[in-house]
Amino acid sequence: MIEDLTKLAEELGAAQRTAAGTVGHAESDDGLIRAAVDGQGVLIELVLDPRIYRTPDSTALAEAIRATVTRAAEDAALKAFAVMRKLLPDAEQDEPLMEPVLAELRKRTGGTESWAR
Repeated sequence: MIEDLTKLAEELGAAQRTAAGTVGHAESDDGLIRAAVDGQGVLIELVLDPRIYRTPDSTALAEAIRATVTRAAEDAALKAFAVMRKLLPDAEQDEPLMEPVLAELRKRTGGTESWAR
């Protein structure tokens, strides 16, 4: 049981590092805004095409930037989940990530939960 837990911890650690290294990308509908977000949701790149300044509407610009960054963050999250899903193939798309981890631990330890105390 200890070997299984140690192996699972190593696998989870490697998958977490890989997931954290993912980068999500998105582009605005008009193609004038590009954003990149890392696996932890941090904006790492924002590119504004100079043509964006032709319309002086700061509210619309802010909303377009927010929407593009949000889509990039969603892309990063999906890529990170795909990495973890390989480790936990029974995980459902909409499950919180820790629930499949706990289920896998239960499976590998024969249902005992002494590791959780």
